[in-house]
Amino acid sequence: MVEAAKILDEGKAVSLTFPGGVEQRFHAIWLRDNAWDESTRAQGNGQRLITLAEISPETRVVAARTNGHKLQITFDPGAHEVSYDIDWLAERAYDGVRPRVAGWTAPGIETWDAELGERVPSAEFAAVRENDAALGDWLSAIHRFGFAKLVGGPVRSGALLEVVEWFGFVRETNYGKIFEVRTEVNPNNLAFTGLGLQAHTDNPYRDPVPTLQLLYCLENSASGGENMVVDGFRAAQRLRNEDPRGFDLLTRYCARFEYIGGTGVCLRSRRPMIELMPDGELVGVRFNNRSASSIVDVPYDDMDDYYSAYRRLGELIDAPDMQVTFKLQPGECFIVDNTRVLHARRGYSGEGSRWLQGCYADKDGLLSKLAVLQMQGEHAQ
Repeated sequence: MVEAAKILDEGKAVSLTFPGGVEQRFHAIWLRDNAWDESTRAQGNGQRLITLAEISPETRVVAARTNGHKLQITFDPGAHEVSYDIDWLAERAYDGVRPRVAGWTAPGIETWDAELGERVPSAEFAAVRENDAALGDWLSAIHRFGFAKLVGGPVRSGALLEVVEWFGFVRETNYGKIFEVRTEVNPNNLAFTGLGLQAHTDNPYRDPVPTLQLLYCLENSASGGENMVVDGFRAAQRLRNEDPRGFDLLTRYCARFEYIGGTGVCLRSRRPMIELMPDGELVGVRFNNRSASSIVDVPYDDMDDYYSAYRRLGELIDAPDMQVTFKLQPGECFIVDNTRVLHARRGYSGEGSRWLQGCYADKDGLLSKLAVLQMQGEHAQ
């Protein structure tokens, strides 16, 4: 409910006073652009039917009145009448937005370190496959923590494709739809050896990078080979708290990444190691020493400090108190948000066998599926 609706500045805005005296102002042009009437939006899919150019820059509110949970607005020119859901407006209020410290994270994101320990998000394969509520909980955990495990799955080549089908689509690359992670002779990537790997994000040389990576275990009797994950967002925040200038340098200047490891393949990208939105939201980390190219976009006067920050970020990523470690068993897998969570592997010996299959996907599909499941849950209540 709204206690009062008032027209401001000769119709250029409307003020709504909510319970408790909280006032939120909305510009007339914003309200008109966000109208949901049949002449403005397609009722089936919500897409706009008109462009901003078709809305007069002289748009003004000439009448504003509340009716229960609705706000009735009349615009001029054209005496166009529109009804708004007040709760919908309250969720989208932009008045009073305050600057935030660079490196803030979106609601629903929880950063973590080694203390996550026994709280590693995990779910049963069969439950997630057969129950939408379990699937929603698992997808929600991936969104919250940036990774999650799945246990009790079939020990079958290609089973990881079924997992991706629950929420989206496989993103095929030069490594194929599925790539095999096991020791090879003369491999085209160090991931296909028994060497230990520093925590990293995958494919930083792509633009855009695959935003999800899935690794599924089929054999794992070799000594060693434990998987580790590190929250890149927590590492970036620790760097910001220790060295604000270093954090700024890694967000302001681009690193370069390159992969020329196969016939007919030459992949290059130019992006910051720590990526922020214009308002300072932390949205991405790219860190992969194996694929780093020459850094040439940093001015001479900043290069020393840039490298100090780069080194410190690597130290934070390598720190034991930042790492969560687990060893996958056959039929288990884990998925990581490849724009946030770095993954690593301890070296393993030639005794026994280790065979994982991997694939890439994108989190727009995951977030879409999660949103649909959440809306269905709300409607069922």
